[in-house]
Amino acid sequence: MKTIFVDVDTQIDFLYPAGALYVPGAECLTGTIASLNQFAAKNGIPVLSTVDAHTEDDPEFQTWPPHCVAGTVGQQKPAVTLAGKPVVVPNYGDLPATDGAQQILLEKQTVDCFTNLHLLALLQRLGAERSVVYGVVTEICVKNAIFGLLKIGLKVDLVTDAIRALNSSEAVVMMEDFQRAGGTLTTSSRISGS
Repeated sequence: MKTIFVDVDTQIDFLYPAGALYVPGAECLTGTIASLNQFAAKNGIPVLSTVDAHTEDDPEFQTWPPHCVAGTVGQQKPAVTLAGKPVVVPNYGDLPATDGAQQILLEKQTVDCFTNLHLLALLQRLGAERSVVYGVVTEICVKNAIFGLLKIGLKVDLVTDAIRALNSSEAVVMMEDFQRAGGTLTTSSRISGS
């Protein structure tokens, strides 16, 4: 079964207290996310990292405070979470070549990664059958990713020690719904065997 890792929105603006949309406690995830991404890279498993890439006047800022403006420090992923040989897939133009990429940075402008016009073609190109998902925010962007992946028929494992929520009660309900929909909860040690 062809597996991909899906690293959702682990960007400076979300992970650290100085970030524009800091998720409390998310900085504690950095080491686990780095370990998962490095494990994938060492084992030839593609890492698909969704990243917000907003314009300065992005329509999303009517709902959320400005964050992850393209080209800013806050929009970047922490260096430790980079798996090497990255390819950026923007939300416009043609799908770029991804051969040899250890990490694919999928840009998006909304909370739903499936709004990137290349995502379905990219998953097909990668031959994805199973996805291991982690990142932030559990009940928002992670939720959209896992339910979208289930909807298109992938087996989805959610790494519970590598996610962080803004609203813990909403996250609990979401995880119950996820399991009822056929998703699996797991941990980073079960995934990496360490």
